[in-house]
Amino acid sequence: MDRLAHSMARFNVLTFSTGATFAVLFMVLLVGFYPRVTTALFTHFFYLIAIAMASMLLALWGMYSYYYKWDRYSVLSKRRHALLGFTMGAFIWIWMVIMTGIDTYMTTGGGPNAESVTEGNIGSFGAAISGIFNPMFVEMILHRTFANLSWPAFALAAWSAFMYMRSKTETDKAFHDWASSVGLTWGVAFLIVQPISGFLNAYSLSYSVSSGGSYERLVGEGGSTPTSNLLYVNLAMVVGLFVLSNVAMYIGAGRHPDLAGRRPIQFFGLVAAAAGLCALFANFDYGTPLFWLRYIAILVMLLATLGATVTYVRGRMSFRYGSPGVAYRVVLLSLGILAAATALSMGLMKSNSRVPYTVYNQPQFTVENERPPSGFGR
Repeated sequence: MDRLAHSMARFNVLTFSTGATFAVLFMVLLVGFYPRVTTALFTHFFYLIAIAMASMLLALWGMYSYYYKWDRYSVLSKRRHALLGFTMGAFIWIWMVIMTGIDTYMTTGGGPNAESVTEGNIGSFGAAISGIFNPMFVEMILHRTFANLSWPAFALAAWSAFMYMRSKTETDKAFHDWASSVGLTWGVAFLIVQPISGFLNAYSLSYSVSSGGSYERLVGEGGSTPTSNLLYVNLAMVVGLFVLSNVAMYIGAGRHPDLAGRRPIQFFGLVAAAAGLCALFANFDYGTPLFWLRYIAILVMLLATLGATVTYVRGRMSFRYGSPGVAYRVVLLSLGILAAATALSMGLMKSNSRVPYTVYNQPQFTVENERPPSGFGR
């Protein structure tokens, strides 16, 4: 665990500059393509964005101070190390919560009880808070929090499977084999929550009467839309994540000296796969007796995967690490790639269901050739 913690801290330090570069590029594109909308959003949520930035800076201060100072000179005990990690996680979570509020405001328009933005209250802290607490706010926080714990865990499992192939010593092979099991366990545990919080997201959006057609675009009411097609594609990828997770746990349970737990995991995995396939093909109109069959199938898939996960975790204390099979590594690499693709596709689907003025590039919000105002040059 100590080696894994140091590796994750090093990964964050080395990759943050790449993320910051893309963030700056993203801001330039936002201002360039949507100058009026971006300016209005930044003005309206100015104080909340300032709080989010302060939270980000505190997380960065802790991360860089740990990596370049405290860890190098071994001045931190394990307890303080863990406390610092949780503190940095809390600060970056505050950033995510505030950004989620602004993001869901762009999707729902603030909801039916939101205070309208006018020249008199734009930038007002009260009006900004009113917009943040919109119908999707709490549900999206739950969805993103667990997603940000699930898909990186799958990425860790995939990376460990890759690093196992590059390892030269038995110690390194045992570590990477163990780390892949840790990533798989955490990834599956948080994945189980995702369909439930996703359903709550869509349910809350359907009751946002001021959503400007966001829910209709999401589910394709009145005809198929790119977003509704993505909704089905994402369902297929989620089913794939559950099926591959069960396969990985079944193969990984072979590390147990007595192969204990493989048979129950096999049973739970087959039930999850059958339920997942049923969810993909069950598509009945609202009001028909079989309409809820898809939701029932998804629930069965969740419960079966939960049973497999509990069985897998109970046997992990007796696992012997160091020699995973090729099939196990292939499944983990596939899981990591599929989890990352699902996260990206989910974001694209949500962005496509936003209120039109935030994403559909209406003529009144595009950059047009205009004569510069007097006093600003020629």
